Amino acid sequence: MSRCRIIGLTGQSGSGKSTVARCFEKHGFSVINADLLVRRIYESDSPCLKTISAVFGKDVINPDGTPDRKLLAQKAFSSAENTEMLSKIVHPFVTAELFKEVKKAVNEGKDTVIFDAPQLFESNAEVICDVVISVVADRKIRINRICSRDNITEEQAEMRVNAQLSENFFRENSDYIIENNHSVEELEKQSESLIENVINKR
Repeated sequence: MSRCRIIGLTGQSGSGKSTVARCFEKHGFSVINADLLVRRIYESDSPCLKTISAVFGKDVINPDGTPDRKLLAQKAFSSAENTEMLSKIVHPFVTAELFKEVKKAVNEGKDTVIFDAPQLFESNAEVICDVVISVVADRKIRINRICSRDNITEEQAEMRVNAQLSENFFRENSDYIIENNHSVEELEKQSESLIENVINKR
């Protein structure tokens, strides 16, 4: 397979990462969405689900073969050990699906793909990326966005934010940072500048 550059795109919940991903798509880049890959490996009777069932119990699988996401979440996030165990099961399957998509992009003549992955660092997927871009925003702004987007309380949004990596971690472990504390127009402007001055020049 021809060499294909993988650009990792990640960021905190509510930071605006999805908007940045759409900006890349508008510029003709193939964007591979990690969440969609997870849905694929969670399909009925998949090897991934069989492994999850063996570890977390048969009751985490619905009668139709799909995962009981609520029960799985309760079990998986009940302890740090269980959370790590689920990650160890899921992430290799996600990586395998990622490389299938990369191969497809290469066959379509692409030499660069964007891997849109909220848990890029947690899955250690940054090691296969040539460049890592993180989108960050002030904590209060992110909480307000999460509440509005997901129709949840501020307390619930706070819990999500607290469970994620810190802004400093993203800043220290990324090649480029996009700050999204203002308008969508400003965010798109930053994204386009990064594409023009960095991504398209190598």
